[in-house]
Amino acid sequence: MIRAVIIDVDDTLCMTEAASFVLENEVLAAMGRPPMTRELHLATWGDPLLEAMPTRSPGLDLDVFGPLFQTTMERHVAEGRLDVIPEENLRALDALIEADRSVLLLTSRAESEVRHMLEPGHAVASRVSGAYHRGNTRYGKPDPRAFDELLAHTGLSPAQCVYVGDSPGDAVAAGGAGMAFIACMQSGVRRLEDFDDRHVTAAIDAFPEVVPVVERLSRIPD
Repeated sequence: MIRAVIIDVDDTLCMTEAASFVLENEVLAAMGRPPMTRELHLATWGDPLLEAMPTRSPGLDLDVFGPLFQTTMERHVAEGRLDVIPEENLRALDALIEADRSVLLLTSRAESEVRHMLEPGHAVASRVSGAYHRGNTRYGKPDPRAFDELLAHTGLSPAQCVYVGDSPGDAVAAGGAGMAFIACMQSGVRRLEDFDDRHVTAAIDAFPEVVPVVERLSRIPD
């Protein structure tokens, strides 16, 4: 029985890569730096932001970039340009909850990058029972230990969980932790062929498909 659905944020719950590309280039422009290419952004997508930026913009002063990115990100969020979650995805979360499953987030984002989604009144905050990010976990994906704190805090076993994500690193982390993994292909950033099929339990073309897939997986005997 699957008791918890753990969800990645970027390009799973909301489509993020294209919006982040625009955001990061806006910050680079404000610093007087040339824009990065979309190809370079895609090649480093999934890496923690401050680890990826020196590759995306060699010689970048991270001490200047970090605070400027934070304020620019907050403006983009307020303007509805970033972290927009479609209504059909929110309805899917509601359906999971109505089926008596916990919904949790596990992301590679820093705490500052996910904090706004956890504030009272946000559509996500009222639907998730826990959120795990670089601020409250010791390990990051693809290390399977990325789930350590979540499992310890909830008392769940890996067999009671399924992780939904969009990257091969998500799949490796979930598989290594002993839990099922659903690959969400909606963003188009990655193809199913990019994944090691040993770690992929199921694949979906759009996030709302997670509801019937989790129901089906929950009926499979251990």
